[in-house]
Amino acid sequence: MATLYITEYGTIAGLPATANGQVPLEPPLADYIVPIPGTSPPFQPGTRMLRLHCDAICSLLIGPAGSTNATTSNGRWATNQTEYRGVPEGRGFVVSVVANV
Repeated sequence: MATLYITEYGTIAGLPATANGQVPLEPPLADYIVPIPGTSPPFQPGTRMLRLHCDAICSLLIGPAGSTNATTSNGRWATNQTEYRGVPEGRGFVVSVVANV
């Protein structure tokens, strides 16, 4: 079964002024699996960053719960692709995902 792995983060770790880069601060707010096709539960109220990893070719869409349905016209992801995405805090957004071969 094809799967999308989602990790929610609320904070970006602080780095010294001489360092470049931003990383999410552990531990995560939530960590779960969504089957492809499927839709995640609404994000935690404090979620500001997502780590997304798919194990199959898919398309996904992030948006408000109840009105977000991914189609193959949305951004296509490769097998084993991992991305980080920022989301607006406290808006009840979800991830919707569909197969896209």
